[in-house]
Amino acid sequence: MGSALESRAVAHLRLAVSGTVYLRGEEGLAAEVACFNPTVIHDPDVVVAAVTENDVAQAVTFAAENGLEVRVQATGHGSELPITDGLIISTRGLDSLSIDPTTALAHIGAGLRWAPIIEASADLGLAPITGSSTSVGAVGYTLGGGLGPLARKYGFTADWVRSFRVVTANAEIVTADDSTNPELFWALRGGKGGLGVVTEMTLELVPLRTLYAGSLFFEGDAIEPAFRAWIDWSATLSDEATTSIVFLQVPDVEGAPPPLRGRFVLSVRFAYPGSATEGEKLIAPLREAAPVYLDFVGEMPTTAVASIHNDPEVGTPSWVRGLMLDSFDQAAGQAILDLVTPASGSPFVAVEIRQIGGATARDTTDGTSVGGRESRYTLSTIAGDPSTFAELAPARAAEITAALADRVSETTNVNWSVGLIDKAAFEKTWPPAIFDRLAAARSEWDPRGVFAFGPE
Repeated sequence: MGSALESRAVAHLRLAVSGTVYLRGEEGLAAEVACFNPTVIHDPDVVVAAVTENDVAQAVTFAAENGLEVRVQATGHGSELPITDGLIISTRGLDSLSIDPTTALAHIGAGLRWAPIIEASADLGLAPITGSSTSVGAVGYTLGGGLGPLARKYGFTADWVRSFRVVTANAEIVTADDSTNPELFWALRGGKGGLGVVTEMTLELVPLRTLYAGSLFFEGDAIEPAFRAWIDWSATLSDEATTSIVFLQVPDVEGAPPPLRGRFVLSVRFAYPGSATEGEKLIAPLREAAPVYLDFVGEMPTTAVASIHNDPEVGTPSWVRGLMLDSFDQAAGQAILDLVTPASGSPFVAVEIRQIGGATARDTTDGTSVGGRESRYTLSTIAGDPSTFAELAPARAAEITAALADRVSETTNVNWSVGLIDKAAFEKTWPPAIFDRLAAARSEWDPRGVFAFGPE
């Protein structure tokens, strides 16, 4: 658009919204769309920092009228590539929260992180089926499915969504639930994006006050026997419990936890939403498998759920790749051991394997578009040294993928995949039938392609 039209159009937008409008180069834009990973820096044409649902509708109208693609960001945890054009709607200002204790339904604004939702729910003896990190935006995480530390018992977070409020490509505000716009509701529960801007999500909570949960740490010669014991133990673990492991190569730097600083350790995570007595019995084989370096497993309130994985709350440079696995056995474990230790030259600060299955393998009665239900494990590789991001980290991740090739799943859930930046991966982010149905839903709800989604 021409500069005069741009000036008039932007002036009109600024008058129409309650939030703030930033143009490229204006002070405040960078802070508004800052990402959790500081190596990803957005610099779009326009940012609208929305504080009301109407702000979102006005931003969509402006973008459509001026030929700008729309992208949405709340906390910036999911950003993988810099955005250098179009319009970003920042939803971090949409942070409303209300909980009805009689229905156990939480009405969650699009910009809200998990932490305040967990705290408010706990006051009522309830809990959301959340992710491992409580600083992640609840809505963005859930739109891709959402796999957290209670997944085997309760399934994907998307399974617990009961409705959405959505601003469509026509700037209309609609409800999507199992009876109103049911196809849009289906698509939003796992389809991630390209359908509209979610402004509010209604999530059913579960009655839960405490967990028997936490992490066991092993070091040195105890790492391999503990890992091998975990492989066999997890294969027979009750669906009531959820477990994962992570190999951590903790840098010897200021700020790292003193007991872990400069060490290579194995952390076994465990979460059981039941009695401490039964939870202690379930994890006993791991405590007996090898000498435990640090033991942080015990009864905890649901408000301490983030301590199970201890994901970083402050962003640092990172390179992340993920995939899903159909199985994991001792042969796969040997392949991992060969490629993730410091002696192997591994560039990764973390290599994580989560066991899924149980409730994650079962779709809801009304159906969702979540990808990855057929898989039984996830695998993530995380590098923290930017000098490794271009060559070493991708090469070693490719080696791990090749070593596990006979069990890599056909589908990798969108929250684990690089499908939003890689076309080949995008096409394997959902099973073919779901992929095609989602494409049809996006064509119906956004026929002009207002919402940018997926690789170009």
